[in-house]
Amino acid sequence: MRKISGNYFIFLTDSSATLGKHMILSDRGIRAYIEKGWLMIEPLEKGQIRENGVDLRIGEEYARFKEVDEALDVNKSLDVSKYYEVSVMGQEGIIIKPYEHVLLHTLEYVKMPSDLVALVNLKSTLARLGLYIPPTVVDAGFEGQIVIEVIGSSFPVRLRPGTPFLHLVFVRLDSPVEKEYFLQGHYQGQRGIRLPNLPLYHFK
Repeated sequence: MRKISGNYFIFLTDSSATLGKHMILSDRGIRAYIEKGWLMIEPLEKGQIRENGVDLRIGEEYARFKEVDEALDVNKSLDVSKYYEVSVMGQEGIIIKPYEHVLLHTLEYVKMPSDLVALVNLKSTLARLGLYIPPTVVDAGFEGQIVIEVIGSSFPVRLRPGTPFLHLVFVRLDSPVEKEYFLQGHYQGQRGIRLPNLPLYHFK
């Protein structure tokens, strides 16, 4: 057990850094997980760790959705590449057109422990510009760069690689998960843009 401030303690066990039970990790809690090697975020600059989360930056690959007449059946195994245009952005970045849907990924590679999940939020400034992302959770045991759908505003917005765009909030579970993401996750270890893996799996 290690005292960190006032009446708050971190209880260091063989598998987790505990600040009580399930809760949102503070900057101190996040650093404790990283220092112990239970949570990995690379590359990571000191200023990316905020009061109660971590800011992540835009990676270089992106994918635009093509206009295709052929319907995509999510219950069939097929090559979905014809529905997307995957490219690499230069330092000039990309312009997200009004209401356009674009896939971006994080520069950072994240490796989650078995007792944390991360809630993915768009940076407030980008949200105030009218950009939007769907509700997204990074599962316990996941590792890889995070791919996220960004939906355009009512006006064009330019985004450049290396720009902070996501904020991860880490939530500690009431216990480590029994079935970690890597046992069934299609996107484990992904780098860059990985397109949807079809068919959608059925519950087992």
